[in-house]
Amino acid sequence: MKELTHYIDGARVPGQSGRFSDVYNPATGEVQAHCPLASKKEFDQAVEIAAKAQPAWGATNPQKRARVMMEFVRLINRDMDKLAEALSSEHGKTFPDAKGDVQRGLEVVEYCIGAPQLLKGEFTDSAGPGIDMYSMRQPLGVTGGITPFNFPAMIPMWMFAPALACGNAFILKPSERDPSVPIMLAELLEEAGLPKGLLQVVNGDKEAVDAMIDNDTVQSIGFVGSTPIAEYIYGRGCSNGKRVQCFGGAKNHMIVMPDADMDQAADALIGAGYGAAGERCMAISVAVPVGDETADRLIEKLVPRIEKLKVGPYTAGDDVDYGPVVTAAAKEKILGLIESGVQQGAELVVDGRDFKLQGYEDGFFVGPHLFDKVTPDMDIYQQEIFGPVLSTVRAGSYDEALKLAMDHEMGNGTAIFTRDGDAARDFANRINIGMVGVNVPIPVPLAYHTFGGWKKSAFGDLNQHGPDAFKFYTRTKTVTARWPSGIKEGGEFNFKAMD
Repeated sequence: MKELTHYIDGARVPGQSGRFSDVYNPATGEVQAHCPLASKKEFDQAVEIAAKAQPAWGATNPQKRARVMMEFVRLINRDMDKLAEALSSEHGKTFPDAKGDVQRGLEVVEYCIGAPQLLKGEFTDSAGPGIDMYSMRQPLGVTGGITPFNFPAMIPMWMFAPALACGNAFILKPSERDPSVPIMLAELLEEAGLPKGLLQVVNGDKEAVDAMIDNDTVQSIGFVGSTPIAEYIYGRGCSNGKRVQCFGGAKNHMIVMPDADMDQAADALIGAGYGAAGERCMAISVAVPVGDETADRLIEKLVPRIEKLKVGPYTAGDDVDYGPVVTAAAKEKILGLIESGVQQGAELVVDGRDFKLQGYEDGFFVGPHLFDKVTPDMDIYQQEIFGPVLSTVRAGSYDEALKLAMDHEMGNGTAIFTRDGDAARDFANRINIGMVGVNVPIPVPLAYHTFGGWKKSAFGDLNQHGPDAFKFYTRTKTVTARWPSGIKEGGEFNFKAMD
């Protein structure tokens, strides 16, 4: 049995609390490692080390910090397969999907190479008689992040790359379900030239989370996870005077207009609804066809595609469509919501409840499911299932479809499939959701734009990555300067006549 560690001051450090959580192989259901859960004392010690290392890093010019990021990019590409292998073994996602996880984080690191440009301040000469004004972006100090199990490479890099590029130290509390990749990334960053102590990886549970929230040295916290925990961290963190950005749950709708290319829409829903076993905060979990004829055509296209999905472990090859969910508890929750959908009157068109994979009967596999005639009062519509389950809610008109998405309390992402430019433009302008796709099912912005939802999907004023990250991880200082005149003549060596 492998015993995992924290990563403190440039070394893998065993846990001292005596508390551990199990890390499973989701494909077999077997425990493959024990992850240490840090005490408040252990967390505070990591912060103390980071606080000592940060001032010198903050004083390092942005170009040198950017060169560390540049070398980090090279090392990630060198070790891409190794990182993906470790990620798949603990999370369960397919090998190509695991590489995609790393790649989308890598793109944010690439963006951070532009730190010298992104950190430039502003200057106004002659703001008044002999007065100049200029602003500077300066690091916060020690920053922190709490990241989820579903993207153990991407989301940590979304946080720590801009934080470090801005001159901060960073304390990462990754998910205890798949904690190996974050430590591997920390080691690669130090190989790239990051001084020790600036990126600390502290594994833990609520005790470590509360320690981060309550530690006075930690200046900011980023979080991605469920909405209830996002609300908790945001409220308590802000009360403690920290800068906080928290991203919660999602219920992403895809509107399918009557004029849409139905094959394109069906293919998009298969990838967006079932990829990564539905364990994505940007997964499409609700299809909203406009009109019964559209709905019937869409269901007709979806069923054979869903029935052909290949479910299996990542070791079965690149043609596996999706793997197991992360834990037995996650599987139980998904199956419970499916049962509630049946009991509440939704039509289960594709039933994967009896799915079993030969040789992996104890794994956390969930077969694909498709519901039709789902209504907004049902649990499967209101709650984020986070599994391979697609719900179809039939809308009588475009306005009814729009209202469905707008009335849901979550507002992470949405999409519309149509050939009508006017409908697409109206949808993009009116929808109260943070990320919108037009004939794009998972509209995750590229690294040089920002990622963030609306409503109960996000708490805080600034989004992740892109320009907002450099605002979040810095404070602006404005200087007003006036230099007295007359000094430039220099000293005088003769006595002046008295007035």
